[in-house]
Amino acid sequence: MNEESLNISINEGKTCFWSRSRKELWRKGETSGNVQEIVSIKADCDMDTLLIRVLARGPACHTGTQSCFFEDIYACGEKQAKSFSLETLHGIIKDRKINVKPGSYTNYLFDKGIDKILKKLGEESTEVIIAAKSDNKADTIYELSDLVYHALVLMTEMEISPEEVRNELASRHK
Repeated sequence: MNEESLNISINEGKTCFWSRSRKELWRKGETSGNVQEIVSIKADCDMDTLLIRVLARGPACHTGTQSCFFEDIYACGEKQAKSFSLETLHGIIKDRKINVKPGSYTNYLFDKGIDKILKKLGEESTEVIIAAKSDNKADTIYELSDLVYHALVLMTEMEISPEEVRNELASRHK
């Protein structure tokens, strides 16, 4: 935050940030709808760091996770390998939809539209069945990976977050 975004945040009761990369003010949720209602704002002793407690209305991160802080770098004296998650992959796919990369297979799928995405999802489902029926674990893992990737492309196309799917699965567990 800069001083202007802090003042806006306080006046509106919702987080507003200064985007260094875009060089403009950015109200959290203005495009996604995932606003953050401010509960409290605290500053450190030097008044150069803010801790903002919020009620999050949806995921905070563009990857669909509740927080942007999920990459383990250091824990208990050991450097951590960068973790990979479905949320990370979903974030990459979402970014590809917004920031087109020429020659990208993901962009090819988005350009062709929902019918192509669904066709690929069907093909990958069939390939999972064939691999599993052949009792080939390595091939089944490979094909399941393709299926999950294409499912995430579909989710992105339909603006479905991994959190929404996780919540649906959790509701079935009760």
